[in-house]
Amino acid sequence: MHEWRLGVVESRFADIVWQHAPLTTARLVSLCAEELDWKRTTTYTVLKRFIDRGIFRNEGGTVTVCISREDFYTRQTHEFVEQSFAGSLPAFLAAFTAGKSLTAEEVADIRRLIDSCGEG
Repeated sequence: MHEWRLGVVESRFADIVWQHAPLTTARLVSLCAEELDWKRTTTYTVLKRFIDRGIFRNEGGTVTVCISREDFYTRQTHEFVEQSFAGSLPAFLAAFTAGKSLTAEEVADIRRLIDSCGEG
């Protein structure tokens, strides 16, 4: 499994941590029981996977974030574009916008973004 890919359930778990961190492992177990219908052992197993990947940390029973949600999804997007479109952002945008119309506001937002990232 790639470091920056999450399944649907893993994403829900990560969002719980990102939303509530820092939090105790007891609180995390409680939230996962409520929101995901998980047992304590499942929560600890999934938490360990995230710790092993360097996304979260558990020190003294307190779970903290090593990588913010925004940074994680930025890295995930970069990996996706690299693997699926040979790193070509224009190819990604062409595929993403194929068959749909963009509003004038969306086009303007994309232009501003490109202008802010362009050379010179």
